[in-house]
Amino acid sequence: MSRPPLPPFTHDSAVEKVRLAEDGWNTRDPAKVALAYTLDTRWRNRVEFATNRDEAQAFLTRKWNKEHEYRLIKELWAFTGNRIAVRYAYEYRDDGGQWFRAYGNENWLFVEDGLMSDRHASINEMLIAEADRKFRWPLGRRPDDHPSLSDLHL
Repeated sequence: MSRPPLPPFTHDSAVEKVRLAEDGWNTRDPAKVALAYTLDTRWRNRVEFATNRDEAQAFLTRKWNKEHEYRLIKELWAFTGNRIAVRYAYEYRDDGGQWFRAYGNENWLFVEDGLMSDRHASINEMLIAEADRKFRWPLGRRPDDHPSLSDLHL
């Protein structure tokens, strides 16, 4: 299975890869999202580790079962060859109705077929009031005309 755009990345293909990843995560479909990763993918997400696609999918299932109304924006930070670094923010509410905004950075490593073999994520989150939310598009893909992280000064 091939997952274009493929490395080595250009600026345009790296931007496209980041947007495709954002779009995938905004589906909140663990099985679909997991297909972007190699069978032996290695993840560090905060202090949780996954060592294969099944574990990554299980992580995503747990994540989206507790992070309701999840909306994510990713932005390219840097790229070279088969590596991409992104920064991102997402908003969600918990079971009690409390809203959060999380900020993070990810480092990605891709194999020849465009699947991600390594994902290292560092994330911090903060409580926000519902009135302070910035990501208010309908659930799913972020509209093309929605402000980016830079536009939002995040």
